[in-house]
This record gives sequence, C-alpha cells and structure tokens, in this order.
Amino acid sequence: MAPTHVLRCCQRGLAWIPVIFIALVVCWSYYAYVVELCIYTIPCIAEKIIYLVLFHLGFIMFVWSYWKTIFTRPARPSKQFCLPKAEKEQYMREERPESQQEILWRAATNLPLYTHTGAGAIRYCDRCQVIKPDRCHHCSACDMCVLKMDHHCPWVNNCVGFSNYKFFILFLCYSLLYCLFIATTVLQYFIKFWTLCRRKSVEHCPKNELPETRAKFHVLFLFFVAAMFCISILSLFSYHLWLVGKNRSTIEAFRAPVFRTGSDKNGFSLGFRKNIAQVFGDQKRFWLLPIFTSQGDGLTFPARLVNTDPEQPTVSLHPEANKPTEDEQASAFSESNNHVQINENLANDEPKHLENDTLSSAGTITITMESESLRGEETSHLI
Repeated sequence: MAPTHVLRCCQRGLAWIPVIFIALVVCWSYYAYVVELCIYTIPCIAEKIIYLVLFHLGFIMFVWSYWKTIFTRPARPSKQFCLPKAEKEQYMREERPESQQEILWRAATNLPLYTHTGAGAIRYCDRCQVIKPDRCHHCSACDMCVLKMDHHCPWVNNCVGFSNYKFFILFLCYSLLYCLFIATTVLQYFIKFWTLCRRKSVEHCPKNELPETRAKFHVLFLFFVAAMFCISILSLFSYHLWLVGKNRSTIEAFRAPVFRTGSDKNGFSLGFRKNIAQVFGDQKRFWLLPIFTSQGDGLTFPARLVNTDPEQPTVSLHPEANKPTEDEQASAFSESNNHVQINENLANDEPKHLENDTLSSAGTITITMESESLRGEETSHLI
C-alpha cells in the first residue's frame, strides 16, 4: 500500500507541471509586454496608456477564467444514484452479470435515466459504486465519476465537466483574445527589431528604427509565442463552440449516447439557442463573466426523444405540440355548426303531414362533433 500511495502522490505532483509551465509563460509575457515593450520600447505616452489599459482588462479576465477552470471541483453524482447497502452487498456477492443487471434495474426504476450501454445494460461504475447518470463518465486521472464529463485537460489539471465547462470555454476565449492582442500590438515593433539600428546611441538612429537594447529578445520571442498559442487555441476554441451549438461533449462527439431507442448523436440537442443557454444560462449579461450560470443540476438533462420509450414515462419537451391551434379549433367548430344548420333546414322543410311517417320510418341523423382538445364525442340526434 505504501509504494502505491507514494506513486499516486508523485503522479499528482507531476500533473501540475503543465499548469506551472503555463503560469510561468503568462508571468513572463506580463513582464515582457508591460515592462520591456510598453515602458522601455514604446515612445508615445498615449500609446503606452491605451495598450496598458486594454492589456490589463484582458489579462484579468484571462487569469480569472483560468483560475476558476483549475480550482472548480468537478460535480459528482448524488447519493440517490448510490446503491443501498443491502443491494450493494447482494451485487458484490453475485457472480453472474445477468443477476447483477437485475439488481441494477430494480435500483434504477425511480431514477431519471434515459441512456445505457451499447449492450442495453445499466451504466454502473464499479470503481465509485454508483449508477451513472446520463452524460456522466468516470475519469481515470481524477479517479471519480464526473457529471457531464467533457474531457480531462492536463493544462488545467482538472476534469472539464458540468461544473466548470463554462469557465473552460471562457478560458479559451480570453486566452485567444489575450494572444491576439499581444500579437497585433507587438507586430510593428517586431518588424522594427528585424531592422535594428546598428549604431550605439539612440540619438543617431532614424525615427523608424529601434536601437539594439535588451528588449529585443523579449519582443521577438513574445510575438512568436503569442502567434503560436493563438493558432493552437483558435482551433480548440472553434471546436468547442461547435460542441456548444450542438449540445454535445467531446466524449459524445466520438461516441454517440445510446438511448433505449438506439444511439442518437443529437439526443440532447434542443436547438441552437437553447443549447447555448444550457451552458451559459438565460441571462446574457453574465455570459462573459466566469461565474456559474449553467442550467440544470448535472444529473438530468432535457432530451430530444425521437421515439417513445416503453420502459420510461413519456417525456414531452413541448407539451403544447399536440394541442390544436386557435385556427384549427375555429375551423372545426365552424364545420360542425354548418352541419347543424343544414340539418335544421332539412327538418324545417319537411311537410307537417309527413311527420308521423317520418317518426315511424325515417332513421336518425347523427352528427358527431370532434375536438382534439376534448377527448370525447358529443352526439346530437335530430328526428
């Protein structure tokens, strides 16, 4: 047990190396931009102030979202998804998978589950000993089940899931803006440093050239690093924006969730606007702030059920879908009234002396009024 514990501690320590690397790069970029570029290199005071104000706004949002992504703990399944003690002991005693599945099916009867394994079994985590909610997966790096798990990101040393997915998207967004801002504002000085004035004194250099100072290395390297990170982050950010629009996780993009009616990669898609609201919330003024505003609890998600599931209660995402519109109702009642008026006219035109014969020989005229909103029939007999 001791070597295993020591190995686990070493793995946790080594997992922080990518985060430390990113932190060092960010700290160096702050020094290179603020001190070496803005203070020592840029000659115009107004340009310095504008660059410093915009830089610090982007820097604060970038660090804030990065911090929230790292230190927000992943959400885990609640106790209702844990097996009761008696059933857990019975599950552990059983050796046949069929018997174990029977126990899980009984335990999952009252749970809001709509997905299962490809073989039709209940998704159960033997490591955490919980029935997995929809979109929940076990992370081997964190050694825990994570609600709506997207992936485990080594650059934040954390699982990206329901609790911090919005923070991760904002981290990508602000890091991309941070790199773009640095690259665009440094570009002109990057070009000037390639045509450095070889003269020793600044006074003898032309105005469009810069003297060779210690800022040369920082400015040149700063542009290369910003451009490199900008290209890599742009592709990742674009991919996750596409996932948000489809309401999918990275795992679901590679392996479609399996419902009881079959696998459906768009099973949780509710439309573009509602998919965005699932991650960022309903209030748009909080979308760009790294505060938690995602909808739901991470345990249940509205699903686009194509076919009715015979083993689960019917779930309707649009309860008004089957309700007739006002025009349809008006048309139905108008048609019924026309039938009634026609039969009344026919009845009034009958000769009075044939009334007795009509009573004895004529059948009844039946009018049925149907309404989709009223599940019944009203029958009127006119003699």
